Amino acid sequence: SGLASILLITGCADKLDSDKYFDDRRTIESVFTDRTQTDGWLAQSFRWLTGPLADCKTKDTGVDGAYFHCFGDDMVFGDRDAKMGDNDSDTRTSFNAFMLGDYDENTGRNAWIDAYKGIFQASVFINNIDINDKFTDEERLDRKGQARFVRAYYYWLLLRKYGPVPIMPDEGIDYTQEYADLAIPRSTYEEVATYIGTEMEQAATEMQYWNRSSTPAFIISPTKGAALATRALAYIYAASPLANGQLQNGVHDAKVTDEVAKLLVNKDGSPLLSLEYDESKWARAAAACRDVMECDANYELYHIGKITGYQWGIKVTDDWKWDQNNEFANQNWPNGYANIDPYLSYRNLFDGEISLNGNPEIIFSRGYNLGDAIKMFVAHQMPNSPSHGWNCHAMTQKMVDAYYMKDGSDVPGKDSEYGEGDGTARSTAWTTSSFIDKARYPEVEKNVSVQYANREPRFYASVAYSGVHWLNRDPDRSDAEQDVQVFYYRGGVNGYTNDSRHLRTGIGIMKFVHPEDYQTGAGDYANIRDKYEPAIRYADILLMYAEALNELTTSYEILSWDGTQTYTISRDVNEIKRGIQPVRIRAGICDYTPEEYADPVVLRNKIKRERMIELFAEGKRYYDLRRWMDAPVELTKPIYGCNVMMTEEHRDEFQQVIEITSLPTVFSTKMYFWPIHFDELKHNKNLVQNPGWKYND
Repeated sequence: SGLASILLITGCADKLDSDKYFDDRRTIESVFTDRTQTDGWLAQSFRWLTGPLADCKTKDTGVDGAYFHCFGDDMVFGDRDAKMGDNDSDTRTSFNAFMLGDYDENTGRNAWIDAYKGIFQASVFINNIDINDKFTDEERLDRKGQARFVRAYYYWLLLRKYGPVPIMPDEGIDYTQEYADLAIPRSTYEEVATYIGTEMEQAATEMQYWNRSSTPAFIISPTKGAALATRALAYIYAASPLANGQLQNGVHDAKVTDEVAKLLVNKDGSPLLSLEYDESKWARAAAACRDVMECDANYELYHIGKITGYQWGIKVTDDWKWDQNNEFANQNWPNGYANIDPYLSYRNLFDGEISLNGNPEIIFSRGYNLGDAIKMFVAHQMPNSPSHGWNCHAMTQKMVDAYYMKDGSDVPGKDSEYGEGDGTARSTAWTTSSFIDKARYPEVEKNVSVQYANREPRFYASVAYSGVHWLNRDPDRSDAEQDVQVFYYRGGVNGYTNDSRHLRTGIGIMKFVHPEDYQTGAGDYANIRDKYEPAIRYADILLMYAEALNELTTSYEILSWDGTQTYTISRDVNEIKRGIQPVRIRAGICDYTPEEYADPVVLRNKIKRERMIELFAEGKRYYDLRRWMDAPVELTKPIYGCNVMMTEEHRDEFQQVIEITSLPTVFSTKMYFWPIHFDELKHNKNLVQNPGWKYND
């Protein structure tokens, strides 16, 4: 290409970073006639996925300690109470600051600029790989598909965070440079989503593999299935209320307006978000999910067989006594959970027990740990004792209430503080060591609130309630110290203190923690197992499929991604069950009732709750609340938890659910999308700011 003859990899390390990978100045022709250097260029295209663009990395939010967007209605962090910054007095780092929208246009620029660096790097590769005759035709095409995937994936990350963004010319423009050609306005949300979808289709055509498990060194390389799954994500976001006529289909009541869509316009006044509802976008999203469900990658939910003998850190499956009275209890996988362990099937997916290689559920991951970010996330969850954790990531009472009882019913007292739920009262009883209690409440130890007993398996894989059984493999501790109950009462080693190392709600988080994880001291991650990032997993695709179908009122005929078949897409309850039932079966709980399936409004709320539970702490809830436009309601509800000021002698008062007044909540229009940095607005004269944020400093 013309670009190939003029572009040099010169001294612009802070611009493109390519010279950090290559040793000296080389022309594009030189790079793309060498096999090793060509692969180096491709690898560099992926480099920016694991920096500020990684959702669990601190730079993405500008806050140290805020992993997976843990500022919402499901979890909170408590180790950054003061307003402080890393050499930047304007950087706000407390949970309160983010919940109150007290961050600004100088926060988190790196995610935007890194995405465009990656887009440029991938574009150069796409336009020059064909000149390399050191590869076979299949190798060249596969590499081109990988580059096309990552370029579109950068756009997906931008769209999700900032909303519609400028689409660069296909041949590539170095976004960091200063020239008039860069003054490209933002495309509409629909245009960006369609671009991502079309590019991912092409990437799936070019890439040669449905999975790369046979080559462990390349396990995080994208596949055809990863391209189709990202396409489905972009399409369901484009179908959701925020981008698809906000007052659509009776989702919202009259107090919710389409203010954000009216405000988000280009300089010529053209809207960037749709003002009109288009139901067919849900059908497009459903068909995209079905493409993933029926592709040759053969994805399925990870599951493990029943445990019948003692293993350290694992309760025998039969000891859990999951509900045996529902339709899934006596059937084997995939029709039921009689021959699997629902608890371990969910826990092991996240805690480092299993690897990416050959995992049938993980469709795409940016790899292990993302630096040490995921291990740091775990360290924030582990208690001060016995694990030397930082003891500061907490779960909200709303999240605790979201989990079902093991028979599929709601926990008594669910959301009663909000005036919601069925009007029942929370249990005030406590478990004992009696034989009767052990049989009645087999999942929990003695001296635990009955509010935490007889819950669904995902609850015990995710929630570190007061009195939870906590394990660690620290060899410097006695056997008794490796297997303890952890309580969060004031005055105890893991309870309220005057510093930041306590749970603001008195309810901890177990998800991602392996029974063998521990630290020898704060900041030592060597003994925390490696964890991979679950960027896209099959359970998400299944739930999106059910969500999209549930919104339809008519039938659509849509071609599959490769044109080999035509799908009939409609609100078919049997098809909706294809999305919901595997998730519920793996979780060890019952199906929804026929009446719940029959009512689109009821089922919509059920699916939202299922996503809240299944995808907890995976960076999904933050964006789901915004795309659904539920954030103005859900993120302004008070945060509730236990009364952490109470000691063990006053455990009844500790367990009474109270409002955590130190954690205020609010939501405003500007919080739908992240602000665009001042420097980017100066850099591109046609770039408009997101609603509610300033144009200049």
